[in-house]
Amino acid sequence: MLYLVESKKVVIVGIPGAGKTTLVSKIVEILKNKNKSVSVHSFGTVMFEEAKKLGIENRDELRKIAVDEQKQLQALAAKKIAGFSDELVIIDTHAFISTKEGFYPGLPYPVLELLKPANFIAVSARPEEIYNRRMKDSTRSRDIISIDKIKKELAVQDAMLSSCVVLTGSPMKSVLNTEGKVEEAALEVINAIGL
Repeated sequence: MLYLVESKKVVIVGIPGAGKTTLVSKIVEILKNKNKSVSVHSFGTVMFEEAKKLGIENRDELRKIAVDEQKQLQALAAKKIAGFSDELVIIDTHAFISTKEGFYPGLPYPVLELLKPANFIAVSARPEEIYNRRMKDSTRSRDIISIDKIKKELAVQDAMLSSCVVLTGSPMKSVLNTEGKVEEAALEVINAIGL
């Protein structure tokens, strides 16, 4: 008898420098070695694909556009990602976006309704590690930030993600991505999502 496996959507968030991208790559590597069907979709990249149609030329400009425009782009990205049907669909995103208006949720309720995530994973690291990683990252246009501001961002991430968990009824796992221990963190995530 053939059983169809239902697609599981897992949201993984982390502030810049937490090592989210590295961790997600390791999770995919481990799951593909176990013959699991897995895809990763960067929410920001999908939003950027839509934003290009509006004339935005750099992904780092996304956080500088008006909140109303961000809402529209988020809805378009969520609809696209919701349509993917791999056994595991990892949604790589941020719990919030720093805008001129203040912290804006990366996963507002309308986005959560479209995505229907089964799990939330919050990736973090020690603030000093995050600071050092940001200083070494020459691939993106990052804002210069202090360790105190990194601590604030981690607190805002926890608050935003806690709200998502309450709204969806889906579990949240916090994972510490310590330098040199990405495989341990990946296995912790895989165990938490039940794969």
